[in-house]
Amino acid sequence: MSRIGNTPVEIPKEVTTVVAADSVTIKGPKGELVFPVPHGIVVKAEGMTLVATRKRNDTAVKALHGTMVALLTNAVTGVTKGWTKQLELQGVGYRAALSGADLVLNVGFSHQVTIKPPAGITFAVTEGKISVSGVDKYLVGQVAASIRDVKPPEPYKGKGIRYVGEYVRKKAGKSAKAVGGAPGAK
Repeated sequence: MSRIGNTPVEIPKEVTTVVAADSVTIKGPKGELVFPVPHGIVVKAEGMTLVATRKRNDTAVKALHGTMVALLTNAVTGVTKGWTKQLELQGVGYRAALSGADLVLNVGFSHQVTIKPPAGITFAVTEGKISVSGVDKYLVGQVAASIRDVKPPEPYKGKGIRYVGEYVRKKAGKSAKAVGGAPGAK
């Protein structure tokens, strides 16, 4: 059984935290994040650590306890180092470019697809790769997923937008199936 909720969250020197009754604010060199504290969880600042404890021991509060500690840990990492997701374009003529802060995609449609970044998200484009960066881990992952949803990789040739290092399982296709054919059929 995991004991993630019992581990204290270490706070580096360059990060400041403000703990209120219903929220926690974490501010660092890259930005600031505010998290609401769920009912049944108490967050306390003890020296250079944040400690989350439960008021009750029912199942829902136990689940929130571990989740809250994971969110706080990710927030501290985000405001110090930041989070980045990388995507790559696979396909002839597939291109990505920046127009100001917006991301412009040419991925085989009759039109260009423009994606506006939410507050706190920045895009970078280099040679067929798109980097989505920001402070909030959830928001970075959500924006990267919405970019991938514009043209997900198809299973026959693998063309589309995929995460760097993502394995796309390819299907054989019609001509490969016809070669194998049924036994005795000519």
